[in-house]
Amino acid sequence: MLKIFSIIRITVKRKSILFSMALASLLQAEQITSIEYVNLTKISTSIANDTLGVRIGEELDPNKVNKAIKEFYKYNYFDDITASIDNGKLKILFKEKPSIANVDITGYKQREDDIEVLKNQIGIKKGRMYSTKLIKDSKEALLKELEKEGYINSVVEVDIENLSEDAVSVTFNVNKGDEIVIKKVNYFGSKNLESSQFEKVTANKEQEMLSWLPIFNDGELKAEELQYDSRRIQELYFENGYLDAKVQNPFLEVDFASNQADLDFYIDEGIQYKTNSITIYLNQEILDPKDIYPELKLKKDKVFNVKMLRRDANYIKNMVADRGYAFTQVNYDIKKDEKNGTADIIFNVIPGDVVSIRDVKISGNSRTLDRVIRRNVYLAPGDLYNQTDYNDSINKLRRSGFFEDVSIEQKRVSADTMDIIVKVKEAPTGNIILGGGYGSYDGFMLSGSLNEKNLFGSGIGFSFSGDISEKTQDFSINLSNPSIRDSKYSGQIEIHADSTEINNDVYDLDKQSNGFSVTVGREIIRNLRAGLTYRFDSITEDYTYEDGFVFDPTKKYYEDQEYTTSSLTPYFSFDNTNDYYNPTEGFKLGSSLEYAGLGGDSKYIKSSSYLKTFYSLEDKFDLNWIFRYKLQAKILIDNGQINQGDSLYLGGTKSLRGYKSYAFGPNNDDGIIEDPYKMMAANSFEVSFPLIEDMKMRWGLFYDYGMIGQDGFDDIQRSSTGALFEWVSPFGPLTLIFAQPIDNEDTDDISNFEFSLGSTF
Repeated sequence: MLKIFSIIRITVKRKSILFSMALASLLQAEQITSIEYVNLTKISTSIANDTLGVRIGEELDPNKVNKAIKEFYKYNYFDDITASIDNGKLKILFKEKPSIANVDITGYKQREDDIEVLKNQIGIKKGRMYSTKLIKDSKEALLKELEKEGYINSVVEVDIENLSEDAVSVTFNVNKGDEIVIKKVNYFGSKNLESSQFEKVTANKEQEMLSWLPIFNDGELKAEELQYDSRRIQELYFENGYLDAKVQNPFLEVDFASNQADLDFYIDEGIQYKTNSITIYLNQEILDPKDIYPELKLKKDKVFNVKMLRRDANYIKNMVADRGYAFTQVNYDIKKDEKNGTADIIFNVIPGDVVSIRDVKISGNSRTLDRVIRRNVYLAPGDLYNQTDYNDSINKLRRSGFFEDVSIEQKRVSADTMDIIVKVKEAPTGNIILGGGYGSYDGFMLSGSLNEKNLFGSGIGFSFSGDISEKTQDFSINLSNPSIRDSKYSGQIEIHADSTEINNDVYDLDKQSNGFSVTVGREIIRNLRAGLTYRFDSITEDYTYEDGFVFDPTKKYYEDQEYTTSSLTPYFSFDNTNDYYNPTEGFKLGSSLEYAGLGGDSKYIKSSSYLKTFYSLEDKFDLNWIFRYKLQAKILIDNGQINQGDSLYLGGTKSLRGYKSYAFGPNNDDGIIEDPYKMMAANSFEVSFPLIEDMKMRWGLFYDYGMIGQDGFDDIQRSSTGALFEWVSPFGPLTLIFAQPIDNEDTDDISNFEFSLGSTF
């Protein structure tokens, strides 16, 4: 038998690959009787057969086999491939590349989540095929990530550990280089804008005094942002009317001896333009441009602002899209008059076809029922597309608190139809909390609660809580349905039973309070609800004064009493915010008027109102800072009888931080009856900063100011300031509050640290 051996060298993607093929045949071509793949695990036999392109029964064609081996190499799974034939039996022997069983990165990131993100960024992860090229590319990518964060002269060493013939472990050992600190930033050519304005938009800023504090610039170089800072400065000029402004790429001069640098920007400002005429070309049958002009941000004879121009274009697009033209395009042109320093603005609106909704599809909800999601989407099959409905649907789903993330995609089906694809990522909506402790007054304490906002995925909320100690026993049950039978009606039932024992030097008090409330509401218009609450409470107070206590005949003291409160409260509330836990835009507004005297002993009228507003700097300055403001006010009107428990109070996490709950109001410690407090107002200002965004952690600073009085708002005025830590934890929103009263008096009940679980701003 004559044996022929051939050695073939080919080139694939510029890399030489050497493989051998041994063929055995007689003087005439040999027929293939069987095909065997040895050590092949990375691809299936069917794929291997398709790749080989040779079938049993065919005559062996060495060129065909050689071509197939080249195709196998393209999978990038193999180090070597050998083909041989013996008596018609074709055997393909594979030597597979080892796979990466583990990847570690040391000396750089600390949090595991950050390391996982970094692995994706440098293109290496567990399960990939090992190759020297992959390791080299990942190492270079890692060095670039270090440079982006301002580390120079970094060193990355790679350790490869062979775990077996088929698996390796890869470790990148990072020795971070030195950080470059920007000591000086020069804006050459800037005459009409200040450096403080540039610092608000650029990522690279010069180091400030007290740079170790988070509110001051640390000056650390962000190399990957340098290429964008010039554009940000140019954009700032466009926002201030300088349409001819040019900003060159920055020049960074580094002193490697001190790792300090000067950063230079070279600017040609040009002239400032004012807006002259504004023209909108739009089919009047769709929408009359005369109805649009008054709402535009750009105004004639005012300084031109490119950001306002884009907002106006978006506003026009939304107005047209609200009439069913989902794929409206708004193009704009700026015609400059350099001689007069004016700019004419022309909007050309291309509406396209009227688009209707073919179907609404929902995905990502493994627990929440489809109907619960669908009732919060304002677009339905058969509806004309409406941009406002689209935006409001996203916000309403986010406000529900059921989802960690919400997105709605538009899938075009034809020129005049589309599908709406609702994608949600569900969030934890329930928790069980158990706690305990010991206090010098209350003794041993045990508390627990069960909370679920989305019971069985139905959207129904349920909660049960209990607190037990030697002095108190408090229990409550709450059941709520935001949409009864998927309608616009809502309902809520609350039942509570409280028992409190108070002991002081004057008297002992045993107080029992039992009651319930029933609420029915309805959505009046979008984001606006109104409803009615009936509340009934039965209170019993038993006083026992200490032996030898001397009563002052000129004073009136508390005595045993039993009274009931039966009240009816109409209310309304408005909420157009964009998230449940952490809104960044919109406001909440509500007001109620409680009338007590429907058969009970308490007879009063209580007016309560609140306003909460939220504003983010994300869009304007690319800063994830959120400003929050809250105002609440209450007025109590005597309509026959106001009992002790009906009075207004001030203090605590919900009204005036830095002071204990009920710090200001009637004080019955000495047994003497005090007049109820009838007017209260509280203001809260907050600014919230990101801390660890992946874990939904933030921190913030706040200032509170509150007032309360018996016949006016300003009998008692207090304020406080402090810091807070927020975490949307698996157990619900947790807030740690570190407060410092500003103008407290010695007799005030202050509280420098408090925490809140389950409530938001």
